Amino acid sequence: MLRRILTSLLITLSALALVGAAPAAASPAERSQPLRQTVLHYDAGQAAEYTSAVAEAVDVWNSSVGNVRLEPASAGERAEIRIVADDGWPRAHLGPVRPGGQVTVWMGREGTAEGYDAVRIAAHELGHSLGLPDVKPGPCSSLMSGSTGGVDCTNAYPDASERSRVEANYGSGLAGQSVTDGQILVDRG
Repeated sequence: MLRRILTSLLITLSALALVGAAPAAASPAERSQPLRQTVLHYDAGQAAEYTSAVAEAVDVWNSSVGNVRLEPASAGERAEIRIVADDGWPRAHLGPVRPGGQVTVWMGREGTAEGYDAVRIAAHELGHSLGLPDVKPGPCSSLMSGSTGGVDCTNAYPDASERSRVEANYGSGLAGQSVTDGQILVDRG
């Protein structure tokens, strides 16, 4: 008798657990809301003469994609993207960086000394932080073609494929869950 009662109770509890685990249907208002945007903070405090180029490149990315937004870090806040000016060639860690993670962009002076556009360099290197590899050789219309676009190329905007890939990197589902691999990409033709 006790065995029958316990068995019935276990069956009932299992059924309730399954019903409780079923996802509730989203209301029309919930379905119409946009995906949650990932906010990444950047620190351009060591960008030296490239501070305005970095700000322009941030504006380019913020106007080009919707799933991720770059914002300046507040004083004392740890930024996910550190931007540093140095005397080497421009380079960056390959992302996509996640909130709480950290990558570095080096605004190497060798690139601008050779005549490459500082805003394009900054946008390109930020693209690495957002998970985009180099696309070489490539045309000027491809931001991630980097130096193979030539010194006359000033295009700082990602093309449709590059925008789509960043949107996927910060979207929902498994595509939006890939992690930073930490590889440093040096944009030398």
